[in-house]
Amino acid sequence: MEDESWLAPLWQWARRLPKPRGVLIVSAHWEAAPLLLSTSGAATPLVYDFGGFDPIYYQVEYATPDASELAHRVVAAMPADERPHEHPSRGLDHGAWVPLKIMYPAADVPVLQLSIPTHDPDRLLAIGARLAELRAEGVLVVGSGFMTHGLPFITREMAEHNLVPSWSAEFDAWVAGALARGDVDELTHYMSRAPGLRFAHPTVEHFVPLFVTLGAATDPEGPVETTMEGFWMGLAKRSFQAA
Repeated sequence: MEDESWLAPLWQWARRLPKPRGVLIVSAHWEAAPLLLSTSGAATPLVYDFGGFDPIYYQVEYATPDASELAHRVVAAMPADERPHEHPSRGLDHGAWVPLKIMYPAADVPVLQLSIPTHDPDRLLAIGARLAELRAEGVLVVGSGFMTHGLPFITREMAEHNLVPSWSAEFDAWVAGALARGDVDELTHYMSRAPGLRFAHPTVEHFVPLFVTLGAATDPEGPVETTMEGFWMGLAKRSFQAA
């Protein structure tokens, strides 16, 4: 939130999009099964799920409008045996409110967060496919993670000078190639096919939101637009927009 290399691209990306009627976001920082939705009331509370940062970050607010109508639509879109329950008090975690505060700083768009119930790519694609109808109604479906997230393997030198380790570059290039080809099958087999996975994603919750967004695309195998690329502290910041 203080880095121009994030601020400008996120702000500009949002300006190129039609202003959404609502945002449904899946964040790496909420893994819960069965499916859960964040509380839909106005001024949804924020979850400060981090430590060691400047005190100002624990005072940030992002008071979004009531999202109960969006919650009803999300519930209705899901199959009867997998309809999400609304958590009575769970707010938006930093994987949701940080990028959205940059993209829509006026906090004038209803926002809901959906939990990640599994790491299974096929099931996440199916969840995304159920959400595709919401996109036609003006809802922006967002997957929030990090294209590489090997924090345990980032050295101080890498972080200070943005030195890119080979595992980060190779994993990012593999994903970029698969997305360019529309090769969803390749992506779903990331556990056995992705180079550098053990280092790029020692745990995979920052990668799998990708499958929800691909599932929600008009054509998951269609072309995507790369909206952000490059590296930050050696980690790949690639982001994309599906048609």
